[in-house]
Amino acid sequence: MTAPELSPHRRLLIVEDETLLARTLADMLAAEGYEVETRADGRLGFEAATAGAYDLILLDVMLPSMDGFAVAERLRRKGVGTPILMLTARDETGDKVSGLKSGADDYLTKPFEADELLARIEALLRRTAPKAGSELRHFDFGGMRADFVNNRLIRKDKTIDLPDQESRLLRYFAEHQGEIVSRETLLKEVWDYTAVPFTRTVDVHVSWLRQKVEADPKDPRFIVTVHGRGYRFEA
Repeated sequence: MTAPELSPHRRLLIVEDETLLARTLADMLAAEGYEVETRADGRLGFEAATAGAYDLILLDVMLPSMDGFAVAERLRRKGVGTPILMLTARDETGDKVSGLKSGADDYLTKPFEADELLARIEALLRRTAPKAGSELRHFDFGGMRADFVNNRLIRKDKTIDLPDQESRLLRYFAEHQGEIVSRETLLKEVWDYTAVPFTRTVDVHVSWLRQKVEADPKDPRFIVTVHGRGYRFEA
């Protein structure tokens, strides 16, 4: 395996209670140029993630003291936007949806190949890497201001922190307002995937974004579903 372009000086936190797997992952990722720390307990992982500056968290679901779903949900409620890649032995669609709803950005089922794990990590890190160019920095709509520089939504005197993935999704919608964009397009342009891994990823993140921008998320005004085709953003 060749070292990924984005790996130097990137800090990863592995929260995994299987000692052998945690050590194997840590050694592999360190060999690829990442700085790696490990925790074997959900509570300790949560404390580390809130206290330290990490670029990505590898989070197991089945953990002592606090499961991965609870860790992810508490991190997002605390405003921690660090990308989360969930690792689990489960392979049920409901568990994948639960992971995404709790705030995870991606989901990888054990056992997995090292190359697939590295590809997922690189894709998540590309989303948060600083980019040159004239990307939209702010966008006003419906009495709100989306601040894409600081990943937040400002509505009157209330400020809502946006996880990085939701901020990227909203920015893409704003940049393509009035257009119908498919889930496949969003996975490619927002998630940086070249293949479609799990289409519910988009639906879950759209649902969470609607909770923040819509007065009635069940009857959305801004992010409209176009059945059979995708979504359209109407500002």
